[in-house]
Amino acid sequence: MPRSATEVMHDILVAAAIESIMSLKTASRGLPNALLRDINAIHANTSFDDLPKELQATIASAVRTAFTQLHREGYSVSSSQAPPPRPQGRHDGRPPPRGPRPDGGRPNRTDSKPVRRGGRPPKGNKPTPR
Repeated sequence: MPRSATEVMHDILVAAAIESIMSLKTASRGLPNALLRDINAIHANTSFDDLPKELQATIASAVRTAFTQLHREGYSVSSSQAPPPRPQGRHDGRPPPRGPRPDGGRPNRTDSKPVRRGGRPPKGNKPTPR
């Protein structure tokens, strides 16, 4: 049974997190204070180059493994090209609205009578009493 993309990504991220923790342990060479120092040095503004070399290698390996696993599961990963441009217009399938009309917004009519569709006659045109 094919797995959903969410399940595949969940497995990839869990494996990457565990491998990253293990590489931090390896980088500390078994010294608990060094491990705590390395963990405390990681924060929201840490760049990839600021990480220990072992962790950088683990992350690079996890990325390659993630792409391989996605391909194996049947998902395609696009290249670095930009996605094709979206079609102009509305997203509900209707054509885009037309631009302004050349005659100032009035419909092209030969007569000057107002056009009403169904219902009552327009105000001001009261029928004459008999």
